[in-house]
Amino acid sequence: MPDYKRIEPYDGAAGGWGALVSTTRALLNSRRPLANIRNLLKVNQAKGFDCPGCAWGDAAGHSVNFCENGAKAVAWEATASQVRADFFRRHKVSALRRQSDYFLEYQGRIAEPLSYNPATDEYEHISWQDAFELIGEKVRALSSPDELLLYTSGRASNEVAYLYQLFGRFYGTNNFPDCSNMCHEASGVGLSQSIGVGKGTVTLDDFEQADAIFVFGQNPGTNHPRMLHTLGQAAKKGAAIVSINNLKERGLERFDNPQDPRHMLTRSTSSISSLYLCPKLGGDMALVRGMVKQLWDWQQQGRPVFDRDFIDRHTQGLDGYLGLVEQTGWAEIEAQSGLSRSQITEAAAVFAGAKRVICTWAMGITQHRHSLATVQEIVNLQLLAGHIGRPGAGLSPVRGHSNVQGNRTVGINELPSDDFLDRLESHFERPMPRKHGLNTVESIAAMEQGTARAFIALGGNFAAAAPDSGRTQTALSNCELTVHISTKLNRSHLWPGKAGLILPCLGRTEQDLQNGTPQYITVEDSFSMVHASQGMTAPNSPEQRSEVAIVAGIAAAVLGEEELPWTVLAGDYGRIRELIGQTIPGFEDMNTRLDTPGGFYLDNSAARREWRTPSGKANFFAHPLPTQLLPLEFEGRPVHTLQTLRAHDQYNTTIYGLDDRYRGVYGQRMVLFINREDLVVLGMEAGQKVTLQSVWTDNRERKVAGFTLVPYDIPRGNLAAYYPETNPLVPLDSIGEGTGTPTSKAIGVVLIPERDSRIL
Repeated sequence: MPDYKRIEPYDGAAGGWGALVSTTRALLNSRRPLANIRNLLKVNQAKGFDCPGCAWGDAAGHSVNFCENGAKAVAWEATASQVRADFFRRHKVSALRRQSDYFLEYQGRIAEPLSYNPATDEYEHISWQDAFELIGEKVRALSSPDELLLYTSGRASNEVAYLYQLFGRFYGTNNFPDCSNMCHEASGVGLSQSIGVGKGTVTLDDFEQADAIFVFGQNPGTNHPRMLHTLGQAAKKGAAIVSINNLKERGLERFDNPQDPRHMLTRSTSSISSLYLCPKLGGDMALVRGMVKQLWDWQQQGRPVFDRDFIDRHTQGLDGYLGLVEQTGWAEIEAQSGLSRSQITEAAAVFAGAKRVICTWAMGITQHRHSLATVQEIVNLQLLAGHIGRPGAGLSPVRGHSNVQGNRTVGINELPSDDFLDRLESHFERPMPRKHGLNTVESIAAMEQGTARAFIALGGNFAAAAPDSGRTQTALSNCELTVHISTKLNRSHLWPGKAGLILPCLGRTEQDLQNGTPQYITVEDSFSMVHASQGMTAPNSPEQRSEVAIVAGIAAAVLGEEELPWTVLAGDYGRIRELIGQTIPGFEDMNTRLDTPGGFYLDNSAARREWRTPSGKANFFAHPLPTQLLPLEFEGRPVHTLQTLRAHDQYNTTIYGLDDRYRGVYGQRMVLFINREDLVVLGMEAGQKVTLQSVWTDNRERKVAGFTLVPYDIPRGNLAAYYPETNPLVPLDSIGEGTGTPTSKAIGVVLIPERDSRIL
């Protein structure tokens, strides 16, 4: 990591030697380089462990199956450094709040159970037995089961997530806020309504057969780099890659495969995108509407671009949708998308000329007020040409964390279906709570108001990941009890409730022994493949326990073991998998099927053109384009639209370092990407520092200061900056319609110059 700040454009391709150098540095900084090199050879392998990073699928037959950021995730987790009670004698909790997120996690692994002492402002050692007894006492004392919140990070395995949701429902609540609430909720809800299943319809093999791939609102080079290999291979076979992203991202432009010796020795570069479009933030829906409008014009002119047989046999609602398309004028489409009609027509031509099309998207689509409508607009596009349920075609939301999709599948859902609850009731012969639970945003409000008084987090960094950081932190500290099941120190630990616990857990890389027997866990990737994961290295500390063992200990302390033998289940994860197979369709005979190399595929009804919607058909949804959501001015200053995003040395809220190589940012994170013309209009200069103030309707002041202006290739009126530094600007009640997801890609802000703020 450089010890100085600079802005220096990066001329290389994504991947390549830059990725190898960065990976090597991460391994050396872990203080366990040899162990981590051995770990990397086991990442995403049949007899190894699943990468703790993204949820991209594993390519079969690859002896090396990790990327730069996956290697960083492994090295970051498998460090020799430790945090114990003596650390807090040197660093009071309130003082640690002034430290960066990078500093906090860099201290190492939580090595013993810790309990917060408000009198000393320190975390102190507590035994596991005393920790469980404290949780049992506090949770049993709640006046209602709905005062308990059970948060889940996407890193959690299927086994622990299933056990966790059983604990909550046996206790009597559906309060399961999770990281899905903050990212892909629009995908799940939108797809369920449109095609009857809330997951993508493609497999990894489909990318090899596609003629065209439309990549919406994502930056694979940083967020899921293994996708670049898939896209590069598809482009090499002749597929057209159309990238639609607000920023010009290096990974979507060109890629050097660091695992291909020919690329590395010859420095050859694979071009990724055959067409790259940069719509305004939130303009993707208008772009797709324009594509459909052009396709409809061609269809009416006698060019057969629609699949009429598919539409007649499998869909409903086309006439109403096309009527709305006709009413939408090109002037509105161009203004809202920020693209010209000719650019949109070029994208439509690629679509019309392909027999097999995949549309894939991430949070650039799902974190807007109209995200649900945008997802369904993409589905409409695919339905027009029958690009669902055929090889090489379909829908592919790219999930973030490595098992966030699996968590949902096994029951982490604040809105469980009646069918799911019926199966649990039938198997366990006890009633399950039917009242809908609270999502992430609703949970923060409930903690604020005192209607939720206990918060247990299975992984994650809630205080940093959630919106409206000041309100979130205060809400956590308002609880009677906070419990964080964690690998490393993070910001959430700095806002304990009246009783606060940090319980140290094993990581993906570490061997999990229960009753002397090695255990394995399972995860589900973005392509509905379920496979085993088994760590190999010794735990960082003998006092760390598996997440399964910790959740079982909590459940036993709160509920006892008469209705369910929690401790017995934790002693043999195969027993948990048996329960999953008995209660969740698709997991039957799970233990045996996991012996298949690569695991097994969960059936996807829409991929078979079976539509589990009320009508039995796939639905066209006719949503009008959104109206202007943000004011043009605030207190005499122009309002810009800000999106939050990750740096390259970052995964979710975990900060590995202070560089963002592909964007040319080194040694710093407090930067604001802005269009050069906007700089001129504002009378500001590159390198100048500004304060960002959020514009919202509740009269709360939300400001973050000290951001350095960096000119970048971004549409006018749009800004970009890293989270979690900008999460304080996201209003808690600025959420997606029908999803409850914070609008982290559509924050209205004004820029306030800071005096004498220019840097060299």
